[in-house]
Amino acid sequence: MAGYSLGVDIVDVPRIARLSRQRRFLARVFTPEEIAYCRGKKNASQHFAVRFAAKEAVYKALGKSGVGHKEISVTNDARGKPSVLLAGRLKRLERRVALSLSHTADYAVAVAIYEA
Repeated sequence: MAGYSLGVDIVDVPRIARLSRQRRFLARVFTPEEIAYCRGKKNASQHFAVRFAAKEAVYKALGKSGVGHKEISVTNDARGKPSVLLAGRLKRLERRVALSLSHTADYAVAVAIYEA
């Protein structure tokens, strides 16, 4: 019987909006593809915030220590459905993670489910 692990995170969008003005923060947390995607959106700070929440939720769901923000990235399919891309030693777990994202002007929330 497979087990499941859940990760949830909520982020203050204005806080991430302030941080996303810092090139160092962006480079430390997001992949170049994520940065390009978010900057291409009308409300870029909401997209940065929800991706930050997603990284935290996936980290919590995986329950692995020593995972960096850039080892977890978020992409969207043609219809906008988000999915997780994992790098390095985590790549083999990628297909076992499901993700749901939502955001408003003030808050971004992410839920990740990992099938262990």
